[in-house]
Amino acid sequence: MDRITRHNRIWDTIRDIPRGAVASYGQIAEIAGIPRGARQVGYALRQLPDGHDVPWHRVLQASGTIAFKRDSHAYREQSERLMLDGVPVVAGKVDMARYRWQPDLDELLWKPSSAWDED
Repeated sequence: MDRITRHNRIWDTIRDIPRGAVASYGQIAEIAGIPRGARQVGYALRQLPDGHDVPWHRVLQASGTIAFKRDSHAYREQSERLMLDGVPVVAGKVDMARYRWQPDLDELLWKPSSAWDED
């Protein structure tokens, strides 16, 4: 699979994360068909084009921690976006047991159109 195809699969998977839920880098990689590809997810997110519609803020480390440095603009932006999604961030961390996206098989096989999404 070439880099562009891999990035598109990752971005499409992230678009499927519903508001109010989050996923880890590794979880996104697994769902996108890139086992052990958590770093690939990070690379793909850094390559997002201007004007994209990918809800990048819904992707966190497996522990639920925001990956950016605490004093960075990106950290503050991700925290704010998650809060607007209804996902509380406490001390830079999200409760993954409560907010982790857990798609069922139907959701993965029959992905809803983003046009139906209420975002």
